Amino acid sequence: MSEFKGIPVVTGVGTAASSGEKYQTAQGFTAIRDGIKAAASSAPVAPAGRKPDWLRAPMPAGRGFEIVKQTVREHRLATVCEEAKCPNIGECWNAGTATIMLMGEVCTRACRFCAVDTGNPRGWLDADEPVNAARTVQLMQLKYVVLTSVNRDDLPDGGAAHFAACIREIRQLNPGTAVEALTPDFQGVMTDVETVVDSGLDVFAQNVETVRRLTHPVRDPRASYEQTLAVLAHAKRHRRREHGDVLVKTSLMLGLGETDAEILETMRDLRAAGVDLLTLGQYLRPTVNHLSVERFVTPAEFEQYRQHALDLGFVECVSGPLVRSSYRAEQALARNNAGLAAGGLARRG
Repeated sequence: MSEFKGIPVVTGVGTAASSGEKYQTAQGFTAIRDGIKAAASSAPVAPAGRKPDWLRAPMPAGRGFEIVKQTVREHRLATVCEEAKCPNIGECWNAGTATIMLMGEVCTRACRFCAVDTGNPRGWLDADEPVNAARTVQLMQLKYVVLTSVNRDDLPDGGAAHFAACIREIRQLNPGTAVEALTPDFQGVMTDVETVVDSGLDVFAQNVETVRRLTHPVRDPRASYEQTLAVLAHAKRHRRREHGDVLVKTSLMLGLGETDAEILETMRDLRAAGVDLLTLGQYLRPTVNHLSVERFVTPAEFEQYRQHALDLGFVECVSGPLVRSSYRAEQALARNNAGLAAGGLARRG
């Protein structure tokens, strides 16, 4: 990251590296493009054939989207929405919601589903990021912001204090904006979890990603199913607020080989941990170096899984082929699948 008029922007450093290759970052450390080293035996994307029609996202459009897009261009802002080429960018930006990634773009972990670059930032942090993040939210006129970050196992607290400082600055400059924090697991250190939960957020999220059996090889060895459950449960127990508990949220990717029984078992484990909000979406392989797609889950199946989740007592389960963990996050309490009608999942995802 670098700065332009005090606002964080993405530079072109390292862009010559191909997926799976090493490159040098602007801060002087080595990283791997897209997170996973290229393998000579990389297999073609599976299953073979073109993606189902329900995985086609509409072109982003709308007055709200255009206003945010113009602001992003004018001030050279960086959002996960664009960097990750999210298919839902039009819907979210029209609703005044966006996702911002903190603590740089290089993760210390290498999960096999994720295309974030991996490396060791060796303690580097942008000291101006809390103020810059708050200004970004203000400039974009966001009603709801999702803050996420790479894992920073190179930092003593996993970046918890920095994450919390960003939340406090955003709340101070944008008191009417709701804040969701999609955090690392902080290696299961609960005092670090508390640091973030106590910073003034509205929703605390940490993604379990997949079912217990598939956690490895899907996630980095330093992550675990039990550790994420423990983090979610502690966040729920720790923070009681005058106007209600902090909402706790997690996400599952489907299509990695999990069974229906395993999905339901995971839902039960999450409810036992006190999780309020669950999102379910289709895993899509980012590069040939990442895990293959084992199946394309149909819109009807996503609706069935949502009903199971609601029957188990989740406040809401946002479920659909193109749903991502921060999809229409401001709609979480509307209890309407973030505006996705049961019959419209195939069209909107």
